[in-house]
Amino acid sequence: MANASGFFTPSVPHFRVRVRPLATAIGFSAKVVCVGNIEGAENRVTSKSSIPRLVSKGCKLVGCGSAVPALEISNDDMSQIVDTSDEWISVRTGIRRRRVLSGKDNLTTLAVEAARKALEMAKVDCDDLDLILMCTSTPEDLFGSAPQISKQLGCKTNPLSYDITAACSGFVLGLISAACHIRGGGFNNVLVIGADALSRYVDWTDRGTCILFGDAAGAVLLQGCNAEEDGLFGFDLHSDGNGQRHLNAAIRENESDNALDSNGSVLGFPPKSSSYSCIQMNGKEVFRFAVRCVPQSIESALEKAGLPASSIDWLVLHQANQRIIDAVATRLELPSERVISNLANYGNTSAASIPLALDEAVRSGKVKAGQTIATAGFGAGLTWGSAIVRWC
Repeated sequence: MANASGFFTPSVPHFRVRVRPLATAIGFSAKVVCVGNIEGAENRVTSKSSIPRLVSKGCKLVGCGSAVPALEISNDDMSQIVDTSDEWISVRTGIRRRRVLSGKDNLTTLAVEAARKALEMAKVDCDDLDLILMCTSTPEDLFGSAPQISKQLGCKTNPLSYDITAACSGFVLGLISAACHIRGGGFNNVLVIGADALSRYVDWTDRGTCILFGDAAGAVLLQGCNAEEDGLFGFDLHSDGNGQRHLNAAIRENESDNALDSNGSVLGFPPKSSSYSCIQMNGKEVFRFAVRCVPQSIESALEKAGLPASSIDWLVLHQANQRIIDAVATRLELPSERVISNLANYGNTSAASIPLALDEAVRSGKVKAGQTIATAGFGAGLTWGSAIVRWC
């Protein structure tokens, strides 16, 4: 299984597997940089791990897919409902348009479409799936949407399916979780879906947030392989609850709910019904957090993988803001030609943004088999994480 440092060590002794370490990563020590709080970049706690990167079973990316709603909203359309303009939005964010769920569209349908495309690319039947991970913060059922993905795909084998909630970091966490299930749990085919419909939680009168978000779904298939073919080289994951105040959609009581009356029997009981607030964000603090922590995380993942930054063929970040993408690329000394960005066309699609960008890059022929990708997600929680992977 994976430990917190981003190494993999066998932890299932009753599986009689022969552990063969990767020669390129044996015995090196890696630094893990943890930021104590969002304002205190200088107060860093550094820990060392001397655990070697042992892999008895590898995993690799073998398929991807994506889906977006039909309704496209341009910046000019946004200027009709809030005080803004195409220039104001594009200069500050890099966004020019976004897709939004409407009519009979729903998030589950988008997720299923993305999943089917990933399975088709990988040439894997849905009945060969061992696990479905639905990375979303906007499920269509409070108790999770993943089992409905399995149902709509037509899976007859009832694979384990569950949701992962980590906002814009969700896909990266799902990717690492999938790898853990494969390497330590004996699973072979794991479908990882990132899908969100943040348009449902946007205050459409707040020009600071409503211009940013769009809806989408993206998926990848992670498949077990022998250690020599392993395609996940290193990763780095963190969270910091101190930053929650800068980006959240907290639960709140409905003040107008008078349907239930306690008659004075027990103070405060029955409780009032609740709902989630619209997205609340301190854009400046989130920007500062991202441009500081994301490069650190990628550098840490590279160190654990034993790879230099120059080995990165493509940088595929969570598509939140073009200025953040550019700042991270600059820190890693990566030219713009090696940076994947489709932010202009879709806005911030939360957990969907990385697999959506990856899928477009693969299908356009930009990303090719055998190339190394550095990817990172970051967002509410606050959570952030990165992974160094090889495509196919």
